[in-house]
Amino acid sequence: MTKTNEKLPMIKIKQTGSPRRRPKVQELHLRGLGLRRMNQIVELEANPVVLGLIRKAQHMITIISE
Repeated sequence: MTKTNEKLPMIKIKQTGSPRRRPKVQELHLRGLGLRRMNQIVELEANPVVLGLIRKAQHMITIISE
């Protein structure tokens, strides 16, 4: 477990795939990452929760930088 005052690295994620015609849970994974539109880019802390969501939706997103 990390300390609360410790800064986690930031990661940029871009949505490259559409959640249409996919199970609803995969759309919810994208929503959990803050992605709502195609080609939208978000910057998030690389904590275990975010990394798990990235792993679940890796076929619909691209990691731009770490």
